[in-house]
Amino acid sequence: MTGLRYVYAVCRPFASALQAQLTGVAGVPPRQVPHHGLIAVVSTVPEADFAEEPLRAHLEDLDWLTATARAHQGVIDALTAVTTPLPLRLGTVFRDDSGVRVMIEAHEEEFRRTLDRLEGRVEWGVKVYLEPPAEEPARPAARPASGRDYLRQRRQQSRGAEETWRRAEEFATGLHRTLSDFAEDSRLHAPQNPALSGAEGRNVLNAAYLVTRAHSEEFVELVDRTKDEAPGMRVELTGPWAAYSFTGDMGFTGEEQ
Repeated sequence: MTGLRYVYAVCRPFASALQAQLTGVAGVPPRQVPHHGLIAVVSTVPEADFAEEPLRAHLEDLDWLTATARAHQGVIDALTAVTTPLPLRLGTVFRDDSGVRVMIEAHEEEFRRTLDRLEGRVEWGVKVYLEPPAEEPARPAARPASGRDYLRQRRQQSRGAEETWRRAEEFATGLHRTLSDFAEDSRLHAPQNPALSGAEGRNVLNAAYLVTRAHSEEFVELVDRTKDEAPGMRVELTGPWAAYSFTGDMGFTGEEQ
């Protein structure tokens, strides 16, 4: 087949069919490239867009990047529903099927070891946000009687904010401990920047948990029970995802291009 090979993930052979209307990157349905008892899931994409130079330019185009990432994730989600995929980094491209098989062979031991560890497991994401304070009806502020009074008011405000943050951190730490004890593994990620994420409130916890499919319902219930335990805080659960946070670095450059 002409065109380059865009690789989504590596997995073991699976019997279940993917969604009938599933399309991937560049609108091309994914297919399987088998090798040594493993499978790479790929789409054949146009060289004009995915060769090294045009791909580098496209990755600077936010609209193109967003559409490509959405298509990439759609294939990963479909795979996660039927098997345990090892997702590769967005934009992993090889010259042809032979190049894909060379990649599998070069990393075969790592792939098998990671697949053994992740088999039957999915990733759940949990975030805790400290909600912004509710706006109160506007009223004239009491004018400080003196400079000393002004400083006293400022100290009280500062202490109040510190206490609120202390309670939020305490809640997030306890929740992470509880969820980590239940999960098989966990990862703490850096708090999200609200200017980039668009989420309201201050991100106190941003974590991922590796949970068996068989115990996922219990994990969800465990998270749900915490949602009313801390007024002024918001707990968000996402998943189940492919185990991105637990696969290590699965990005390859596709030097056969």
